[in-house]
Amino acid sequence: MLDRKYILANGDAVKQNCANRNVTVDVDRFIELESARKQKLQEVQELNTASNERSKLIGKAQDEAERESLKDEARALRDKKDAAQGEHDRMDDEARQIQLFIPNMAHPDCPVGVDDKSNLELARGKHEPRGFNFKPLDHLELGEKHDWIDFEGGARTTGNGFYFLKGDLVLLDLALQQFAVSELSKRGFLPTITPDLAQDSVLEGIGFNPRGPETQIYSVENMNLSLIGTAEITLGGLYSGKTMMDTDLPIKLCGISHCYRTEAGAAGRASRGLYRVHQFTKIEMFAFTLPEQSDEIHEELRQIECDLFDAIGVPFRVVDTATGDLGGPAYRKYDLEAWMPGRGDAGEWGEVTSTSNCTDYQSRRLNIRYKQKDKKGTNFVHTLNGTAFALSRALISILENHQNEDGSVTIPEVLRPIMGKDVMGK
Repeated sequence: MLDRKYILANGDAVKQNCANRNVTVDVDRFIELESARKQKLQEVQELNTASNERSKLIGKAQDEAERESLKDEARALRDKKDAAQGEHDRMDDEARQIQLFIPNMAHPDCPVGVDDKSNLELARGKHEPRGFNFKPLDHLELGEKHDWIDFEGGARTTGNGFYFLKGDLVLLDLALQQFAVSELSKRGFLPTITPDLAQDSVLEGIGFNPRGPETQIYSVENMNLSLIGTAEITLGGLYSGKTMMDTDLPIKLCGISHCYRTEAGAAGRASRGLYRVHQFTKIEMFAFTLPEQSDEIHEELRQIECDLFDAIGVPFRVVDTATGDLGGPAYRKYDLEAWMPGRGDAGEWGEVTSTSNCTDYQSRRLNIRYKQKDKKGTNFVHTLNGTAFALSRALISILENHQNEDGSVTIPEVLRPIMGKDVMGK
């Protein structure tokens, strides 16, 4: 979340940023509450000081009447102090509830726009969209042809939007995981397998709403636990409440987790099949950095995503995400959109990864700090996240881009040693 002092000092800029992000939050009410809260805190401190001064005089009283009078005065001042403290706490709670929903400030270069239609294309990968000399199948048709994807079985066992992967598609999924973890390990990321559940306080700290009608989170009834929608949640929560040395930063983690999302309101042809499902596996990158490191690390995460999709031979473009599509925690976000021949009538770009610099927005909520040797005080770290592979969408991009006229799929060269074959579904 944004620092309270920053919001007070930059109220107009914060309100404009909320407007650019399509976020409705009462910044004026926050400023009113925070100003009143600070005044009330001063009143509490003054009443507390006055009460203590009266209490010190009780032992010096000349007689019983003076002693009782001083006791009454001290008691009355304590009562006033307690009442002022209660009013202060009420305003503090209300201000914090508003503060939690004020989004991070956006990078000055972010395109301003209400949704992803305003995203700005920055670059393209090494591979151009393929020209087919036959009518390509979409991933669902390929999955049905080879019995690789079973949505009917998933619906029977769990519900709509769940599925079974079978046969070679399972091996391809696992090969992608192994390839990504191996590549990230070489680049200094520590592999981790995270829990699939997190406390609601951790979800809120990362910037997710775990409860309520608009949540995308599956929550566990009668417990303060929810299924995670991304390993960003658990990786970010790993150091909640911790203070680290500046010399230990950056810390770079690779998280392997299942992800669960209700996908409330998601529908339409573009979301069919594996593109938007309730459960999938994801390889996530996460970094804790010094403030001066985060822009550079953000570019590194973006490049890693590009390298991975170049390696599996999938055409993609990089977009700078518009303010209205950033999400609350992100200062800046890049998306990779892969070319999917089976999407739409003649192929479309579909988001496959994103990487965000969240500056100190999450660390302030989770109280993750760093300190410097021989310097007093601590500061908040910066946090960043990026998708290596969201496996369901990576599978779509491989199946549709590397299919052959007979319905088989050529396996990307980097994955062949892992899978032990060149073609699947032949």
